[in-house]
Order: sequence, then structure tokens, then C-alpha cells
Amino acid sequence: GLINAGFFLYSRSKGFALQLQVGSASVRKLPLMWKQVLSLASSAALMCAGISLPFALFQYYAYVRFCSPGTGLGQTVPEPLLQLARDKGYRVAGMDGAKPPWCSQRFPVVYSYIQDTYWNVGFLRYFELRQLPNFLLALPVTLLVSWAAWTYVSTNPRHCLTLGLERSKSEEKGKPRDGFCGPAAFVYVVHATALLAFGFSCMHVQVLTRFLGSSSPILYWFPAHLLQEHEPLLWSTGTDNPTSAKPLLRTSPSSCGKGTPDNLVVRLLLNWRLITPLSKSILGFFLCYWLLGLILHCNFFPWT
Repeated sequence: GLINAGFFLYSRSKGFALQLQVGSASVRKLPLMWKQVLSLASSAALMCAGISLPFALFQYYAYVRFCSPGTGLGQTVPEPLLQLARDKGYRVAGMDGAKPPWCSQRFPVVYSYIQDTYWNVGFLRYFELRQLPNFLLALPVTLLVSWAAWTYVSTNPRHCLTLGLERSKSEEKGKPRDGFCGPAAFVYVVHATALLAFGFSCMHVQVLTRFLGSSSPILYWFPAHLLQEHEPLLWSTGTDNPTSAKPLLRTSPSSCGKGTPDNLVVRLLLNWRLITPLSKSILGFFLCYWLLGLILHCNFFPWT
């Protein structure tokens, strides 16, 4: 959540950089430029403070509960939960005389302490031979996001080297290029790559799929981009498919009597034998993850 501050910072920085590139000579005067820089810095600071406030408030709440005397919850916690805490070695607020170690830190953050002490979360801590099945479980999403980053960088090397702060020729003409490889997707690719690197090296890697799936649209945009680029069945827009002699896009009557286009994913599934191996791999991964996840997770079996 804290990383999302980068979207605001990048947006304001890019707007300022483009304004300098297209502005007149009067706009580039030193006093006016300093005024714009101060405005940019103050607005960015307020945005970051607003994003960080909930996290900071929770840390303060934990500090007051666990590190300040006379604020314990020992009398209100049911005995079964207290016994569970004793069995697991957990610390209950107000139950022990000694303060937790994180209370004496210069910046007391309970979140990182719990991850380090109870969850064994840390840099490369999960790189063990017995964790190989979990790495295999995270392999598809790791490959997808890595492939997405490589595709974008190789397609837009100059745009990536300049961090997207240089005004492109398409933007100068007023027609920015759309699609996955367009300039608007740059910040999302950087965000997804940063999350992937952090999750793969510092987190329990089996949660990487839902971690990226709930944080970045790249996990969905890039497979859609691959299907559009490499699936011949999607290149037709209403014409007959010469292989199957069936139209790719059909209209089905709705309850209101109006024709609506069929879902393209459903059409690909109905033509499973005709689609490419890449399309089968992409659709098969999402279908298997959905089905197996639904069955295993709901029955308390290990799943991400």
C-alpha cells in the first residue's frame, strides 16, 4: 500500500517535466520555476502523508497497547485464546512485565517485528530446498510478469531509460500510442516488477500469485496482449474462420432482444483444438488456478 505513493509522485513529476518541455521561455524563468517546484514538493508530501497515515496510526496503536503500561488487554481476552497464545509463544498486551524488543527501536514498527519473529519473513529466507513446491506454484506468475517487463523494456528502451519523462513523438502529435506497450503502461510495469522482485526474494513465495493479482493489472493486461498478438482466431472481426468455417464473433440474443457480442475468452475455449499452444497455456493456467484454488482453499488445503 505504501508503494502506491509512487503513482502520485510519478504523475506529478511527469506533469512537471512535460510542462518544462512544452512551456514557453517565460515559464522557464527561475522564480516561476522555483514556485512550481515548491508547489510540486508540498503537494507530493501531502499525498504521501495521506497514504502513510493509516499505516502510521496502526503502528501507534500497537505501540500504545504493547509498550505503554496499564493498557493491556489481558483481562478482556478469553482464556482459550490466552492458552493458545501461551502454547504458540505469542505475546499478549499487558500480560508480561517486560516490553517487547521492538518497543525500544528508534522507529518501533510492530509489523516488521511480527513478520521477522513469527513468520520468518526476510530477504532470501525462503530459499530452501524444501520450499521448491512453493516456488513451482509461483513459477507461472513469475514468468508472466518477468516476460511482461522484458517485452515492454525491449519495445520502449528509450522511454524506459528516460523514465517516461521525455515527451514522445506520438504525444507531440496529440495521439499517444495505446495498448500494453504504450507509454501509459510504463508506471504499471515498474510497479509490477518491483512487487515481483520484493515478493520473490522477501515473502512467502506461494502467495505471489494473489499478491500480484490483487495489486497490479499487468497480470491481466499482458496475457490479453499475448492473446491479441499471437492468437489468429482473434485477428478476425466477424469474418469466417477458414479453418473451422465458423464465425469467430457471433451475436447472441439478450433478455432485451438486442444482440450482444460473445465473450472472446468463451469463444477461444469453445475452439480449444484450434487455438495456439501459447493460448492454451495462458487460458489453462488461469482456469486451473481458479478451479484448484476454489477446491483446495475452501477445504483448508494448502493454497496461495
